[in-house]
Formats: sequence, structure tokens, C-alpha cells
Amino acid sequence: MALKVGIQLYSVRQALQANPFQTLEKIAEAGYKYVEAANHNAQTDDGVGFDLSAKEMKQALDQLGLQIVGCHVNPLDIDRLPAVLDYHQELGNMQIGCDIEFFPYQDMDYLLRRCELFNQVGELCKERGMRYYYHNHYQEFQKFGNQTVYDIIMENTDPDLVFIEMDTYWIARGGADPLALIKKYRDRLVLLHQKDFPANASQPIVMYDGLVNPNQEITYDLFDKTKDPQSFTEIGTGILPIQEIIDTALQAPNLDYIILEQDHTNLDEIESIQESMQAFRK
Repeated sequence: MALKVGIQLYSVRQALQANPFQTLEKIAEAGYKYVEAANHNAQTDDGVGFDLSAKEMKQALDQLGLQIVGCHVNPLDIDRLPAVLDYHQELGNMQIGCDIEFFPYQDMDYLLRRCELFNQVGELCKERGMRYYYHNHYQEFQKFGNQTVYDIIMENTDPDLVFIEMDTYWIARGGADPLALIKKYRDRLVLLHQKDFPANASQPIVMYDGLVNPNQEITYDLFDKTKDPQSFTEIGTGILPIQEIIDTALQAPNLDYIILEQDHTNLDEIESIQESMQAFRK
């Protein structure tokens, strides 16, 4: 079985803001058929951030041969989510996730309350035949005692309600082994995010190697300030073991898509995702 290759729309966020439909057209021209959206205003926007009805959005995607296979929805507002999920159902997208709104992980009590919320969101999704997934950054590899935040989340959420989208780049930057984690949680893995780390980066690959104290509270401002744009490169042009990651991920029974993502680039955004597709195909 081969994994289908998609693109996270965050990779072309500036182009989307300037000209959304022309950008979707260029994504299709670059060879992508599957996209993951990122809606960071889910309380007031539609389900994907395009300000279109689900019917209009689906028609636009169908014309380009594109399919939405996931969406980051922030914030996870229990009262608002049913309408967002209804939108995605009509769009044909059967899974939504969240990425970055839950750190800093203040204490164990806070973390366990987040886990309960994730279970509730998973239940809302399951009622509609949908899935909820959790996306990591490097903060999940901080520890409470001897356990990482990531393992605590896994242990305290229902595997039938809370699935995962592993971001292998951020796992590596958290000092963990993406291959080992894929094997450990393969039954819950439904999407795989792939970025790449340049050979000539000015930062060490592990954020906790002198960049960030693993015992300090990592706020969003600290995360943003320490995220060096030059520590990203087009997928397939850097040093992460992408072929090994793919080979290991093929063992995950519920995984269909590997999603390429480019947080920052020195190229034009469209050129960047074109280069990633070409390099990744190798």
C-alpha cells in the first residue's frame, strides 16, 4: 500500500490570503489532490476558513480535483463544534484536529482536563461517523516526572475517540524518535505530517539542546520567538530520514495520507510546494 500525498494549506497561507482560488488551482497544478485545511477562526468562520457555504466550497474543490482530508480547527469550542462538523460532513471531510492552542501545559491537572476535552470532541465526531485527531509540536516532549506530555495524552484519552496526526519534524525537534513513536502508536495514527530540517541550519535539531529549557513554561510567544525560519527546508532536501519514516508508517493500519507542510521558505510559496512535491517523489 502506498500513502497518498497531500499538502497542509498553512504552507501557502500568504498566497491563499491574497488570492484563494488561484492558489487552490496552483496546488492542483503542482500535482496535489489532497489538502488539509487550517481554520484558526472556527467560532465565526465556516468550516475551512474560505467564507463559502459547504456546497460552494465542495463545488470549487471538485472542479480542481481536490479533496479535503483533514482540518485543524481552533479553538475547540464544544458549543460551536457541531456546526463546524456539520459543515465538514457536507464537504466530505471526515476528520478534524487541533494543533497548538493547548500549551503551555501548566500542570498535570490542566493536562488531564485537556484530555477530557479531547475525549468530548472525539465523541462529537464519532456521533457523526467522523474522527478527531491531535497534532503535536515539540512541547509535548516536555515531561511531568518521567513521562512526556505526549505519552500522558495518549494514556488519558480514549483510543476510539482521539486519534493522532504525528508531525515527525517536531517530534525530532523535541528530542524524540519519530520511528519509535510511529511504531508505539501506529493504531491511532491517521495522518502524518512531514517537514524537513536543513543540513546547514543555524539551530541544533533538538530545541532542548540550548535553545529552550525543557523545564520552563513554553508560551506561544516563546515558541514563535525560538522558531527559526531558516530551520525549515523543502521536503526531501534536508536531513530527516523520510524514506525510513514512510517505510515505518506503512505499518499503521489506519493511515492513508502523508501531508507535506512548509512552515517557512525562502522561495515563493507555490514554488516551495512544487519543489517539495518533486523532491518527495524521489
